[in-house]
Amino acid sequence: MRKVALLSVYNKDGIVDFARCLINLGYSILSSGGTAKFLAAAGIPVTDVADMVGEPILGHKVVTLSREVHGGLLADDSIVSELEELEKLGIPFIELVFNTLYPLGVEIAKSGCTPNSVRKQTDIGGPCMLRSGAKGRRIVICDPTDCDRVLQWIEDGKPDEDAFLTELAAKAEFVVAGYAGKSAMYHGADDYRVITGVQNSVCKYGENGYQTPAALYSRQTDDPLALECFKLVAGGPPSYNNLCDLDRMIQTMTHIAAGMETHSGFVPKIAIAVKHGNPCGAAIGEDASEVLQKMISGDLRAIFGGLVMTNFEIGAAEAEILLSYKVDEGKRRLLDGIVAPNFSKDAIELLKRKGDKCRFLENPALGNLGIHSIDTTERFRYVRGGFLVQPNYTFIPNLGDDSMIVEAEPSQCMDLLLAWAIGSTSNSNTVTLVKDGMLIGNGVGQQDRVGCCQLALNRAKGAGHDTNGAAAY
Repeated sequence: MRKVALLSVYNKDGIVDFARCLINLGYSILSSGGTAKFLAAAGIPVTDVADMVGEPILGHKVVTLSREVHGGLLADDSIVSELEELEKLGIPFIELVFNTLYPLGVEIAKSGCTPNSVRKQTDIGGPCMLRSGAKGRRIVICDPTDCDRVLQWIEDGKPDEDAFLTELAAKAEFVVAGYAGKSAMYHGADDYRVITGVQNSVCKYGENGYQTPAALYSRQTDDPLALECFKLVAGGPPSYNNLCDLDRMIQTMTHIAAGMETHSGFVPKIAIAVKHGNPCGAAIGEDASEVLQKMISGDLRAIFGGLVMTNFEIGAAEAEILLSYKVDEGKRRLLDGIVAPNFSKDAIELLKRKGDKCRFLENPALGNLGIHSIDTTERFRYVRGGFLVQPNYTFIPNLGDDSMIVEAEPSQCMDLLLAWAIGSTSNSNTVTLVKDGMLIGNGVGQQDRVGCCQLALNRAKGAGHDTNGAAAY
């Protein structure tokens, strides 16, 4: 039985080299429409699907949607009668299908898209081929990045074939599900929500030790501040709680940056420390060392075992401050993780903990924060039997707006904005106190505002701060 590969791709990058490799592995190439013409122009021996199924109809809308194509993808090669039936009908047994879909998501994202333009960019034949290939236990490729490893797998004699085909089939079904979901959400307006994700990393356990399994799933966006864009450069893998804290830290950090840029036109150096998602230290300024010292001084007790995030590089000098500033001689401050645009090797060596208990997460995007960094994607929250949806936290106060009455010095305005950014991204209810560009008291998550005030004052005074002249949010 001759080996046949069906290639039908929207993006033609790399398709010629892939087809040549398949031919070298003994495959005949079957293709459709533009892909067939593209391969033929490159000198690739190819059979057009139209030559097998007959003249295309409805302006080329119906070509691969044929019994010849889907029979070739669905026939079971372990059933002799089905192979004999294909041979009698002159239908090839298709062993491999490679298909990339029309860019439906790109069209939907356009500001001027219409229901008609979306329908035109809605692929039908592609999803059908992928699903038939998946059901038929074929080599089904929906992602160009899989081409090289598929070729290598074939060259290696198809080891662990069942597991490999299952992996490819699951990916194809996932891609089709997400594709159909985009169409459903566009045409159904607010009636439907489809959430899909690809596992990015596995956590040892969830919020508590008995909550297993736990994992981070990526929605595969182009957001440079998405959690999967934070690269672990040293230390143990982030825990579930670390990742929850990281998400909250990003909200706080981006709101500080957006508020400062809106008000003053520039983003200062920023450092924040969190425990259980809520800032226990935060500071802004022009000098990295001073900013770190202020952040640490906010609450020397709460920062112990916390996570730190900065929008500037952590070098040896910054590492030494994190380790030893306001720490008794001979001791060192223990942190659960540090997140920064980048680290020097010296800094990592200084800050490492036994057992890799301090995680070092790097993301260059943190060094370029501003108004554009605010997350505008709608937020979801699981509730029993479903989930809630709401717009993201995108409000940024503009103290220069004519509708606002501001009676404060420039430095006080910066304190007000820092207090707002911290308080608005902490658990409700919250009262936040900031003085001289640093957080001095954060009273979070209380059942009443009086309790928030008392807690904020107690935390500030307990940490040795003078609250006179502080900005309150």
